[in-house]
Amino acid sequence: MIHNQEVNKDLQSRGIRFIMDTDGSHFIPWEDVHARDIVIIPAFGTTLEVEKLLIDKGVDVQKYNTTCPFVEKVWNRAEKLGQENYTVIIHGKPKHEETRATFSHSSGQGHSIIVRDMEDAIRLSNYIVGSKTHDEFFDEFNGKFSAGFDPSIHLQRIGVVNQTTMLATETQAIADFFKQIMVTHFGESNIKNHFAETRDTLCYATNDNQDATYELLKTDADLAIVVGGYNSSNTSHIVELCERHFNTFFIHSDSEIKSKEEIQHFNYHKKELITTHQFLPTKKPLKIILTSGASCPDTLVDKVMMKLVGYFEQAKSVDEVLANY
Repeated sequence: MIHNQEVNKDLQSRGIRFIMDTDGSHFIPWEDVHARDIVIIPAFGTTLEVEKLLIDKGVDVQKYNTTCPFVEKVWNRAEKLGQENYTVIIHGKPKHEETRATFSHSSGQGHSIIVRDMEDAIRLSNYIVGSKTHDEFFDEFNGKFSAGFDPSIHLQRIGVVNQTTMLATETQAIADFFKQIMVTHFGESNIKNHFAETRDTLCYATNDNQDATYELLKTDADLAIVVGGYNSSNTSHIVELCERHFNTFFIHSDSEIKSKEEIQHFNYHKKELITTHQFLPTKKPLKIILTSGASCPDTLVDKVMMKLVGYFEQAKSVDEVLANY
């Protein structure tokens, strides 16, 4: 439903089954889904192809559609760009469900291509200015562009949207980069014919979370703990930000804090769980940054906070803190 293990485990305990995993591998084959079934569309939406398949089976796809409104806002903007003959450049992870869904919706109205990061954007710019060949394009961006894509034609008019959980600052930097490429190649006076402004599609929830993290980076803290799903894109970006300044531990719940001396946490870069001993420095006072991804329920963060506070004998109670707040 969302990229948070604890939320999804809770749903499964209530009898909800998942049709597929985050990579699109099936737990339940489509032939086992019938018109009488209630199918919930997840927060990151789904592709037009899956939606059509469900509709053809007689499943009501709108009654239980939980697609985030900010994701739908990106889709609407992307579809409008396609209708106006702009190619949609999607800043996102090619295998991510939201990016796949956005690609499906945008490709239904025009041409689309996915860039993973600024390095991808720089590589794509070579085909805007014509410094690389068609054959190189099809090899370099294989699987990331819509059917019938011709780099010599479909990179003349562009607009940038994003997978809403990507770093907003990175999306804006990529959009600014492409805008400057178009200005240089086509001239400032013609920029509106070649580049569409799309900064209004950035998700405020993810953006606010990331802005708050940037503020936390100014804190003189001893360590950071980030709570969220291990396959959560926005949480992983927050982890990356915190790692620039602090010894950072990425956990999905309080259960991974085994004791005052031991924590089990996720190494996002190596995609593996590791255990660290003596993770809490012995200095006093100790300053800990505690934050989470946008898809992490507040109750999980509260549990982590209370577990940590419980390790310190002189800690004030919640009621006492609130009374003096």
